[in-house]
Order: sequence, then structure tokens, then C-alpha cells
Amino acid sequence: MTVHKGACLCGAVEFKVEGSFDSFYLCHCRHCQKDTGSAYAANLFSHSATLSWLAGGDSVSCFMLPGSRHNKCFCKVCGSALPSTQLAGLLVVPAGCLDTEVPTLPTAHIFTASAAAWAKSADSIASFNGLPD
Repeated sequence: MTVHKGACLCGAVEFKVEGSFDSFYLCHCRHCQKDTGSAYAANLFSHSATLSWLAGGDSVSCFMLPGSRHNKCFCKVCGSALPSTQLAGLLVVPAGCLDTEVPTLPTAHIFTASAAAWAKSADSIASFNGLPD
């Protein structure tokens, strides 16, 4: 069985996911833009994998946007995005919180009609391996 481990930025929360992911979406909806403060959310989805909190489970808080299916779990200490089981039968794991290698390439970009205009040119601008001088 595949096992993935992850943690929040401050290390207060640690978790493991046992099982495989069904899909990996880059979501450009306005909810995900607000939620991440970025152009899109990168989330892995599974209907069969299981989530276990290894440390700091009491530091996990979750928010469900009223009138929607949009939800987010996060560390109460540092605010880092964490896995969510808020939708029955579905595990959603923010790809960036995994410490193990993400096993697959993204399946698709979704909700691209709401994509941020400034993000569409991201591939054509300068890039640096670290902070530029």
C-alpha cells in the first residue's frame, strides 16, 4: 500500500495518507484563489485512501464555505493548508503539504473560466532558482 506523509509549515501537525489518489486537479475557481491567495489550488483527491493524524490533530481546524462544497482544513498555529475529509467519502489533500513526492502529474486544470489573468503569462516570464539579486 502506498503511504504519503506530510506536515504543516510550523511542524505542529503531521499526518499520513494510506492509499492512492484518484485525481490531481489545479482549481482556478474564485473560492480556491481566495483560499490560497494564489492563482489556483493544487489538490489530490481520493475516494479510498485513509488519513491519520500522527501529531497535532487538536491543532487542525476546518472551514466549510456556506452554500458551497468548498472547504479547507488548516493548522491553527501557522495557517498551512491540510488534508480534509469534510465531504463524505472524499479525501482532499493539498499537494504542497506532502513531504513525500507527489506520485502523479496533475490530471487537469479546472474552473479555468475564472483563471486569474495575471497567471496566464506565468510560463513566459523570467524564473530564478532562488530570490533574485
